[in-house]
Amino acid sequence: MKLAITTTGDSPSAAVDPRFGRAARFLVMDTDTNAYEVVDNSRNLNAAQGAGVQSAQIVANLGVDGIVTGHCGPKAFSLLVGAGIPVYYVEEGTVEQAVQQVLAGDLEQAQSPDSESHWV
Repeated sequence: MKLAITTTGDSPSAAVDPRFGRAARFLVMDTDTNAYEVVDNSRNLNAAQGAGVQSAQIVANLGVDGIVTGHCGPKAFSLLVGAGIPVYYVEEGTVEQAVQQVLAGDLEQAQSPDSESHWV
């Protein structure tokens, strides 16, 4: 499975970033091999508008099987689900902990966005 996780850092031990559209980075992990790559999202970090939509397009282009984040707004959520990418919400912890929660079935697939919009 290939998961994208919003993160504040550059490794699996980094904290999950609670923001989706304005997350600093996405860490993309292959759960079969534990190989990962970090995708910079700084151009959306300070975007005046459209950060969620642009971030959703980035994630969709990564070919992931799911996204783990703290919060996701309606436009980004709609785009992700439309692209067949399940969204999982996690309250806190590291990227590595979030991946383990998905694999253990401890995080349920989100059924709706949980943020109105514009998380700064």
